[in-house]
Amino acid sequence: MFKIIYLIFFFNLLFTSFANSNIEIQAKSAILQDFLSGEILFEKEPDQIIYPASMTKIMTAVIAFDLIQSGSLSLNDKFVVSNNAGKLSERGNSAMFIEVGDEVSVSDLLKGIIIVSGNDAAVAIAEGIAGTEEQFAVLMTNKAKEIGMNNTNFSNSSGIEDENNYSTVRDILLLSKYLITKHPDFYKLFSEKELIWHRTGGDPIAQNNRNPLLYKNLGADGIKTGYLSKEKYSLASSIIINGRRLIAVGSGFESPKIRSEESEKIFNYGLNNFDLIEIAKSNKTAFNVDVWLGKEASVDTYVKEDIYKSIDKGKKNLLKVSINYTGPIEAPIIKDQKLAKLRLIYDQQIIGEYDLLASKDVKKLNFISRLIKSLNFIIWGDV
Repeated sequence: MFKIIYLIFFFNLLFTSFANSNIEIQAKSAILQDFLSGEILFEKEPDQIIYPASMTKIMTAVIAFDLIQSGSLSLNDKFVVSNNAGKLSERGNSAMFIEVGDEVSVSDLLKGIIIVSGNDAAVAIAEGIAGTEEQFAVLMTNKAKEIGMNNTNFSNSSGIEDENNYSTVRDILLLSKYLITKHPDFYKLFSEKELIWHRTGGDPIAQNNRNPLLYKNLGADGIKTGYLSKEKYSLASSIIINGRRLIAVGSGFESPKIRSEESEKIFNYGLNNFDLIEIAKSNKTAFNVDVWLGKEASVDTYVKEDIYKSIDKGKKNLLKVSINYTGPIEAPIIKDQKLAKLRLIYDQQIIGEYDLLASKDVKKLNFISRLIKSLNFIIWGDV
C-alpha cells in the first residue's frame, strides 16, 4: 500500500517580523543568502565580474586556516618580512606596519590581515607559505575552483588592483560561507574590533576593524571590506540573530556611508520578508513509518542533513511536508536502510525531497507470531 502522510506541526521560526515591499540597492552588484537554508533572498547582477579588492584577503586567510587545520602550518610559525611585504607598510597603504627583517608569527599576520586589512601582512604570509606571492595566488585560485567559485581568478594575496584579480559577489558569498562553515573558530577573528600591533622600534599602533557593521546593533560578526578606485567600495558581511545567519556581499558602492547603509538595508530586507523554517535536523529522529511483521509496529527515521527552508512571510501555510512510502515496511529492517521520502511542497510545487533512513534494526517476528499477525489481518484488517 502506497502511503502519503501529510504532517501538520508548528514550525520552529527563528525570526519573525513584518514584511517589506521591493528593494532597490545602490550598488553595482549584490547578493543575500540565508545561511542555513542556503537560499538566495536577494540578488542584483550577482555574476557580473568585479575587482574584489581587500575581500581577496578572505581567501588569503582561508588558505592559511586550511593548512593549520591539516597540521602543515602552525599559528606559532614565524615568517621573515621581505622587502616586498615591508614596502607595503609605507603611507598610503592599508597596513599593520610590519618592518623588513621582522620575524612575525602566523597568528599576528592573520590578525593583521583580518582585523586591519594589512596588505603587508597578506604578502608576508603568502611568501612565507608558498615562497612567492605569485605561487600563493595559484593556491588561491585552485581553492576557488575547489569550492565552486567558477568566475574567480586570484593574482595576488592582498587585493591590490590587477585586472587578473577578479571575482563576482556570488563567488565571494561562496567563499564566505566556506570560511564560516569550515573554520568557525578562526572566523571569530573577523569580529575583533581592534588590533594593537607592538611594532619593532616604536610605540604600539592601534587600529580599528574597517567593517562598519560591527559598530551597529545588527548582530554583525564579520567579514571584510574592500576599496579600489576602479571598483569603488565593497563589503562581504554577515549577521546572526537568534540563531539565524544571513550573509551579504555587495560591490560598487559609491561611498563608505552608502556601503554601510545599503548593506544594512539588504539585511533588513531579508529579515523582514522571509522566515527561516526548520524542517529536520541531521541524524535526529523526527518521523516514523509503520512496520509489518516486525517486533515493533513502527520505526523512527532520520535524514542525513539539516533541512531548512526560507519562506515568504505570510505564506507559510503554502508549505506542506509529507512522508511518502509503500508500506507498512516489512521486517526485518536494517539500521540506515532507506524506508521513505520526506517531500516538501510549496504552493503545490515540490521544492525538496530527502531520504528517510531507519534509526535502528527491527527484527522479524517468529513464525507463530507472524501467522497470528497474518490471520488478524485477514479477519480483522489489523496490521
